[in-house]
Amino acid sequence: MGGVVVRTLEPAEVTNLVGWAAGEGWNPGLGDAEAFRAADPDGFIGCFVNGELAAGIAAIAYDTSFGFIGLYICRPMFRGQGFGRRVWDAGMSYLGDRVIGLDGVPEQQGNYASMGFAPLYETVRWSGVAPKSMATPQSVRLATDDDLAALAQLDRRHFPADRTGFLKTWLAAPRSAFVREAHGQITGFAVVRDCGDGAKIGPLFATDEDTAEDLFAACLASRPDSLLAIDVPQHQVGFAETLEHAGFAPGFTTARMYRGKAPVVALAGVYGVTTLELG
Repeated sequence: MGGVVVRTLEPAEVTNLVGWAAGEGWNPGLGDAEAFRAADPDGFIGCFVNGELAAGIAAIAYDTSFGFIGLYICRPMFRGQGFGRRVWDAGMSYLGDRVIGLDGVPEQQGNYASMGFAPLYETVRWSGVAPKSMATPQSVRLATDDDLAALAQLDRRHFPADRTGFLKTWLAAPRSAFVREAHGQITGFAVVRDCGDGAKIGPLFATDEDTAEDLFAACLASRPDSLLAIDVPQHQVGFAETLEHAGFAPGFTTARMYRGKAPVVALAGVYGVTTLELG
């Protein structure tokens, strides 16, 4: 198989890979590539055939014990020739013996299971249109740079690794980041990012359902008359009812799967996952 090279992607090539995700209908956010690279600049791998990118993957090493797989795409013209498997193997090799997470679509879950991944919970994509006029709850405000340390600490309760570097970019423009406070304490935060089609909410982490509902309302108020989507763990039954009352409808599902022992996080506070690409 002459002319086949597997290597780490350059920044422009990561942008290209995220563009493929848009072509696959995954509707990534505008500016996602830069934020994704902030999580692990070495965690994007491509297979090149005669100099042309044929397949790519994100294999994010968040720390020495946890990693995440996403953006696993092979261009249609190169499928069925083993190039996708090459980047998969390279990504798994890069992550080594870490516990590895991914969000698998139903048709691929059996394949992932055969490679040692076990499902922990299902996630449902809810979509709807924000009202033309809606007020931001008084308990919610825009996040500032001074909130980073507190939000990283809160994020760590709900995510398997510290990702302060990623959050520093993810909480910044062009995304909108909101925090809710009660008695001087931050009780949750949410991020909205514009996509090729509408916008997505993620993460939405909160200590209780009232906090989650206020943050969701702030997200709606920030994007009047816009299509919004949020990926909600299936165990959030009460929050799903809130979404339904807001005119949102459930769509496709994925399964959060782990290879290795599933990390212990406060799942009760996860009302919206950050992104299916990076966890």
